[in-house]
Amino acid sequence: MIKKCLLSLVLIGAILGPLKAAYILLPMEHDKQKDHLKAYGITYWVLNKGVEAWWLLNYRGGSFAFEHNKAFEKECLTRGVSYEIVPDAQFNGILNQIADPAANMEAMKLEKAPKVAVYSPEVDASGKSVQPWDDAVTLVLTYAEIPFDMLYDREVMGDKLAQYDWLHLHHEDFTGQHGRNHRGYRSNAWYEESKLRAEELSRSLGFNKVSECKLAVVKKIRDFVAGGGFMFAMCSATDTYDIALAADGVDICAEIFDGDPEDPQAQSKIDFNKTFAFKNFTLASNPFERAFSNIDVGRMRDVSPDQDYFSLFDFSAKWDPVPSILTQCHTRTVKGFMGQTTAFRKPYLKNNVLILGENKVLNEARYIHGIFGKGFWTFYGGHDPEDYRHRIEDPETDLSLHPNSPGYRLILNNILFPAAKKKERKT
Repeated sequence: MIKKCLLSLVLIGAILGPLKAAYILLPMEHDKQKDHLKAYGITYWVLNKGVEAWWLLNYRGGSFAFEHNKAFEKECLTRGVSYEIVPDAQFNGILNQIADPAANMEAMKLEKAPKVAVYSPEVDASGKSVQPWDDAVTLVLTYAEIPFDMLYDREVMGDKLAQYDWLHLHHEDFTGQHGRNHRGYRSNAWYEESKLRAEELSRSLGFNKVSECKLAVVKKIRDFVAGGGFMFAMCSATDTYDIALAADGVDICAEIFDGDPEDPQAQSKIDFNKTFAFKNFTLASNPFERAFSNIDVGRMRDVSPDQDYFSLFDFSAKWDPVPSILTQCHTRTVKGFMGQTTAFRKPYLKNNVLILGENKVLNEARYIHGIFGKGFWTFYGGHDPEDYRHRIEDPETDLSLHPNSPGYRLILNNILFPAAKKKERKT
């Protein structure tokens, strides 16, 4: 009789599977998490191990949770990420609290670690970028220990994008005007070397001009997004991407950039129907100015650095989970920062563009999002969230000094976004 009972218990255990005794919760409030940025890396690492996780939107700053085991706990300790061990019954209580229709919270299942690519120029033998500036996304991915591959024009034109879920566009000029750096940096060796590399690469790919090569790259990325990809861009990669799309078939490059004059009727030939985010903008007419168009708010903004902040919108986590994911943060007010493209003038945003963050006083959009085809894009103005006016050839930011950076955290929201899927909880 005893043997029969034991056998029954074994069979029941085999059918029901192992009981989940506890969860690891990564709290994300401002005062409860030692390293917000590495918390994303831990969550990605868990997903990469084939284990699903929860993203608890608007619960304790947008916390993460996953099944407890000693290896996960040890990894949190190793990386210096704050965590709590929550018994199964207590975690179910949290999910019930989140499910309350009156609570602006939602539990999202994270199912698979997205494969990440960074569009960036080649690196030298030491692994350092050949360009004299760093990239915030590469910095934070490295700091958070989230793996990524670097690719550039040759890989994009070779249809490598299909291997990835998420693509970041490095500080880039997709119009073929070499960053409009001619006036300030034409005597610098790095500028001439960069220009020559771009021209040689374009020719090797069968294009006569850099602008033609970049347009082809832009179209490949457009197709990647349309097919269901996730694209994230910062600084000048935002507006120049759309300008290149709008100027398809139109020469907008002055002679100093490509050896022949721009089309004098270029502005009238721009097609705003082809862009992701912007409409009715005017191209910069002076090739010696740094701006590409009037999309960017420019450098003469009427705000001092210590007063430059933007606010994140509050969305309904249950009804608008996508923007809620992208704005998860431990503060709703984020320190502003400059870039070649700092922020977007609202009159030039298309009607279907969703503003995630804005400086309302200055009427600026800082962080915007949209859908294209089956995929998503996000544009984030500015260059480095923890260096207000990051200049060319400045040293890169040490993120160990900014482990709780709200501005960098917004970047990481985009990294995990492709992993999220709203899912009913089994009781």
